[in-house]
Amino acid sequence: MKAEIILTAQGHAGTMATLQNEFTCHKLFEAADRAAFLKQHAQTVRGLATFGPMPVDGKLMDALPKLEIISNFGVGVDAINLEDAKKRGIIVTNTPDVLNDCVADTAFALVVSSLRKFPQAEAYLRAGKWASRGPYPLTTSVGGKTLGILGLGRIGEAIAKRALASGMKIRYHNRRKKDAPYPYDPDPVTLARNSDVLMIVTPGGPETSKLVSTKVLDALGPEGYVVNIARGSVIDQAALLAMVVSLFETGYLRGDGAEITIVLTGEGNIGAAVLAERAMSMFGPQAMLFAGVAGGLKDDIELGDVVVATRVY
Repeated sequence: MKAEIILTAQGHAGTMATLQNEFTCHKLFEAADRAAFLKQHAQTVRGLATFGPMPVDGKLMDALPKLEIISNFGVGVDAINLEDAKKRGIIVTNTPDVLNDCVADTAFALVVSSLRKFPQAEAYLRAGKWASRGPYPLTTSVGGKTLGILGLGRIGEAIAKRALASGMKIRYHNRRKKDAPYPYDPDPVTLARNSDVLMIVTPGGPETSKLVSTKVLDALGPEGYVVNIARGSVIDQAALLAMVVSLFETGYLRGDGAEITIVLTGEGNIGAAVLAERAMSMFGPQAMLFAGVAGGLKDDIELGDVVVATRVY
């Protein structure tokens, strides 16, 4: 008899097929009545397969008294209350290292696209402006700029390697200084002040909520760039929007060369939709919008299906 598990959300087709072949799967995301669904399966479900940002807390765990394991499809476990799981003896696993390289590729591609304005230049060409107005305005180089990495973990280190290969200088800030060949800044404000591009690669959760505050953004200054590939909660998006609006209203971002990059980074980034809408209304084709597809590669999804799960605690 197959073990019974609950799926919290719709996953990729191949992943769903594998799970449904190996287990008896119950789809919480299709339940019209969540409480009734949990009550129905309370005495038989042994595993919870989590996808996306749905909170998994003690209340949900108590509704499934036979629960033995919570398996998260991805690295981030900030939606899972680890203390609640530990108290109940429930194992929590994730899938680290599967997407390090492709996320780093995407992150650095955003840096290059932001500084060199490749998407805007393409839009300029497609609109026929090259013929009517001449070449696209000059942009700025990547080489020689300083990349400040907020969160030099596995992905942060992979980004640093790519940036070094393009002639960038690296600085970083972590909660604790590590054995790394890059200058260390004691806090995010100092890191931003010393950087041309601020790359945010921290975990999500309460500890990092609004870590990139108004003070950090002010320290980076109007000439700086922010690329956030972490959870949306890490950056104070209201402060970011206020800064963008202020720069626009004071004339700093006006003109054909004005450019803003909005990186939509997936879970918890609700405010980015507002930010993107405002940017589009102000800048039109000059705004570069990017959806969180860094891990959306077929080969990586297949690897994620077979990777040995790593216990979180």
